[in-house]
Amino acid sequence: MKKVLISIVAIIIIALSWYLFIKPQDYQVNFKVKTTPGTINQAVKAWNTSMGDFKSIEQQSLNNFIQQLAFNDSVHEYHWNVSPINDSLSQVKVNIKDAENSLTNKIQIPFSDTDFEKKSRKTLLAFNDFLNDHLKDFKVTLVGEEDLFSTACACIPVKTSQIEKAKGMMRNYSFLNSILFENKVELNGPPFVEVVDWDIKTDSLSYNFCYPIIRSENLPKHPDITYKRIFGKKALKAEYNGNYITSDRAWYALLNHAELNGIEIEKKPVEVFYNNPNMGGNELQWKADIYLPIKETNE
Repeated sequence: MKKVLISIVAIIIIALSWYLFIKPQDYQVNFKVKTTPGTINQAVKAWNTSMGDFKSIEQQSLNNFIQQLAFNDSVHEYHWNVSPINDSLSQVKVNIKDAENSLTNKIQIPFSDTDFEKKSRKTLLAFNDFLNDHLKDFKVTLVGEEDLFSTACACIPVKTSQIEKAKGMMRNYSFLNSILFENKVELNGPPFVEVVDWDIKTDSLSYNFCYPIIRSENLPKHPDITYKRIFGKKALKAEYNGNYITSDRAWYALLNHAELNGIEIEKKPVEVFYNNPNMGGNELQWKADIYLPIKETNE
């Protein structure tokens, strides 16, 4: 009997020691969201910057990242873990810690609804409102596998942050169009963006903004314009409606679909634009076709 009591006491001491001194978070919040992990990732970053005096998100991966929020004299760490359930639903787990008051929080939380817990819930409810407002601004429809088009094209290379992608396109839209028009180059479809390099961790891009053209012997020479050919290949396709600033939400939808279905892809999206963003209008009526190339297998 004495040995049993000693064992029970030892287990209790070990459990308390783990809870008070080893357990990484003071408080955990779980919820589900009808969108992809990538969109949640970008929404948290946008929400973070909207707070004014903010610290950049520390991104460990697309699905795991750390946010620091200042409340009066305290700094709370929000460790986000987002996992896909299916093409349109994600599970979000947020581990929250106040490093300076962690022990106090852990002692109080089992016995009362503390101010720390209330603040954490209020903060994440505010994020949820922010995210839901954002989700109303665009629509992504997964289409499936299709062939990427093949065409000659005139392009302007651009390097930028992911959020500045549309600005780079708008800046070159009229410029490239006017040069091709003045030189009577025959177009072969709407303009598109071909991503050459996408660094998901740093949200940075290198891409070509292009007009598909009919190749001829008298193409205009300009130091900022390059000519190349896009070759057809198998790709996952989605349709995007909304402001082109956030058309990368379709990239994440395709990336999520590929991962859930074991499809090997190249992280080099191609976007075809059917509206000129410089003309304004109802953004939910703007349309873009988004392609994510499937890796070719050597059989």
